[in-house]
Amino acid sequence: MAEESNNKWSRRSILKGLAGVPFAGGVLIAAASEGLGSQKERNQILKSLNISAERPPATGPMSGDPVRVGIIGYGGRGSHLCRVLGFADNEWLAEMKAQSDKNPKDTRLKDFMDQEDLNVKLTAICDVFDVQAELALNSFNSNDNKITRYRTHQELIDSGTVDAVVIATPDHWHAPISIYALNAGIHVYVEKPMTHNVQETYDLRKVAMKSTAVFAVGHQHRQTQSFLTAQSVIKENVLGHVSLVQANTNRNDDNGAWQYHIHELASPKTIDWEQFLGNAPYQPFNKEHFFRWRKWWAYGSGLSGDLMTHDYDRINCVLNMGIPANVTASGGIYTHRDGRNVPDVMHINMEFPEFSTGSSQVKGKEKGMTLVYSATLGNQFNRGTLLMGHDGTMELGNRITIHADPQSTRYKEMLESRQMDTNTPIYQYDSAAEGVDGITSATSKYFADKGLLWTYRDGKRVDSTYLHLREWLSCIRNGGAPSCGIQEGFEEAITAHMGGLSYKLGRRIEWDQSSQKIVPIDGINFDEVLLQNTELYQTA
Repeated sequence: MAEESNNKWSRRSILKGLAGVPFAGGVLIAAASEGLGSQKERNQILKSLNISAERPPATGPMSGDPVRVGIIGYGGRGSHLCRVLGFADNEWLAEMKAQSDKNPKDTRLKDFMDQEDLNVKLTAICDVFDVQAELALNSFNSNDNKITRYRTHQELIDSGTVDAVVIATPDHWHAPISIYALNAGIHVYVEKPMTHNVQETYDLRKVAMKSTAVFAVGHQHRQTQSFLTAQSVIKENVLGHVSLVQANTNRNDDNGAWQYHIHELASPKTIDWEQFLGNAPYQPFNKEHFFRWRKWWAYGSGLSGDLMTHDYDRINCVLNMGIPANVTASGGIYTHRDGRNVPDVMHINMEFPEFSTGSSQVKGKEKGMTLVYSATLGNQFNRGTLLMGHDGTMELGNRITIHADPQSTRYKEMLESRQMDTNTPIYQYDSAAEGVDGITSATSKYFADKGLLWTYRDGKRVDSTYLHLREWLSCIRNGGAPSCGIQEGFEEAITAHMGGLSYKLGRRIEWDQSSQKIVPIDGINFDEVLLQNTELYQTA
């Protein structure tokens, strides 16, 4: 883009009123009363908001020697991460070809073929299910890319064939593999949640802070344009003091409730069951536990670790509020009584009594915030994410909408003069663009609405996971720190564990900021509580 055009867009980060301004594939709108809708008055409103919708800094070039990557865990998420790196397996390619032939507006195959080459060699794979490992081998082995299967993550990391690993295993393997790789000087990209229990959260942080390898956690929404714009909203104190944040999960289908397909070729002969169990309590081979591991505490982290972590980190990347002072949680198994022991309905209150986003009122009047996470796997109504401040409320997802509050101090004069109308947004960012969105299920729509599937760059829709992995690779090649590194991962993991502990113990869990530890409870081993494979913890 020419320099003149760049300057033009820089000015337009202070928006242009009701007319609607195209930006990065969407529309930005600021609203004024129809009766006082002159361009001059609109500009006055927009100037007072001063919200920046600039794109994030560009990551560095992908030139130089290829980064040799090993994938550990080639299931649903692992295969998606490989596609982002430029490697789509034969089954996916055939399916996408069929879909694009059926519907020319389905651009998923074209988007994959057109994405930038990240200059990566996929040299190693480790998966305990033979079918998945062999699919990757048969798909990715070529004259240009030699890939080897390893039976354990230790063998893969010690092979000398990888510079970096992508970890997409069940939760209970995240920290052990990350620690082993970092100790070997191998770069790590690990899916959320960063850890499965409290102690390994500290162990991983200690290793990562000493390691020269680049460590990143897979919270890809940190690349989403709307969240970067929301940071400017907070910086400019557009909302005033935010006292309450509401984030939600509403899903109502089998996939959303972790009732995944059980492969017909699964058996003790095709699955290394002992390797899958790892540090989890022993039990005989169980196909449902293998494919639907998120339903059990022994391998997964329930709603608090699996889905709340998305919402917590979405808010933390905007507010930077850190770990809550205390957490209370409740819920139960109310919608899927199918043998699972993690809740399918959960309500988590996270308290930040010393936190403030700023204020337009008398100094000292306002301080403190509650973040509420509410979830059900038995209803699909989209409640949205709301940041509620004294001066305004922001709805946050792939789209941003801000309404002035009727009792706002900052906007009092504009409201009284009807320059602002509380029924009309004072600011809106809509990232919608033409073309099929690739949403194939209600669960996919849930992630898309939260900004977890894509964002926009130069008017083109881009997979946010692609940008997140590119950022990690750029840090490996060019230096710099990932937007979601060890500190952000530590805050996410500790908060999730506090939620799980509160649910299982039925009591408030507190955080000591000075000691950086969860406040001990006499007679309670926190990790024993988290890992016990029952719905609620039973004391002796």
